[in-house]
Amino acid sequence: MTYFDTRRLEIFVHTIERGSITGAAEELAYTASAVSQQLRRLEQEAGQPLLRRRPRGVVPTEAGMVLAAHARKILRQLDAARSDLDDLTAGKRGTLVIGAFPTVAASFLPLVIERFASRYPAVELSIRSTRLDTLVADLERGNTHISLLWDHPWRPFDAEGINVEELFREPFVLLVSQHHPLADVEEVAMSDLRRESWVVRAAEHPVVEVLDRAATAAGFHPVISMYANDYQEAQAMVSAGIGVALAPRSALTIKHPGVRILSLGEDAPIRRIMVGQREERVYSPAEVAFRSTLLETVRSMETTEIP
Repeated sequence: MTYFDTRRLEIFVHTIERGSITGAAEELAYTASAVSQQLRRLEQEAGQPLLRRRPRGVVPTEAGMVLAAHARKILRQLDAARSDLDDLTAGKRGTLVIGAFPTVAASFLPLVIERFASRYPAVELSIRSTRLDTLVADLERGNTHISLLWDHPWRPFDAEGINVEELFREPFVLLVSQHHPLADVEEVAMSDLRRESWVVRAAEHPVVEVLDRAATAAGFHPVISMYANDYQEAQAMVSAGIGVALAPRSALTIKHPGVRILSLGEDAPIRRIMVGQREERVYSPAEVAFRSTLLETVRSMETTEIP
């Protein structure tokens, strides 16, 4: 049976991610010769080459890619174990670290926190608001105890070791300027928007794919007039007549006065809002109470009324 040294696995993963032995050495504060020595020992443990040396770096062999995939999972689980043990050692069971993404952190989550804090004032809450991939990684590594997540019907959430439960579903809505010809209507179909220019989020934001799919289903390709940094900027540009925009309902907690919000009817794209926790974690009483408060808050309101 082959046994792998976890420190060597960590060095190996860093080497692949940096693309060079020198880069891994700098990141880990080792010498390049020390990293090379550890990699040679790891290859001896594996019984086959794991890296191909090139003039300007290294790339994994087929065996290296297989081992790297397993190594990343092992290292995440070790990080999670350290985090769980640290919680116990430091007596932190009265502390909760909650993961969230910006739109839900600005709308639904404050309602939950207010209710939870009134009942459990001794529990210290820490909120980390970030992108979906980081939320998942934080759960896997034990950096957060519980997290709010999202997905779309065409790409359901699937992360090994993460248990999720749906909280609610929210529709995407259309934003138009108060001076737009559609400003006085309550509902519009995507097929009526083929001649519009669109304001979307930048940096490959998920709303770009939502718009592409909705427009394609309606028989047209959207013309993009601007890529905005956030939904507040998008609203400002819509109000100025630069274009119209799609946004999840929870992104509009703070609405620009020059913007009108229109329903897209039964064909509106939706996203699912979920609560996620690591499957193998033994949940503390505070985690159980917070999850219960999440579900109770959802039940106390119609999903369409969630800000």
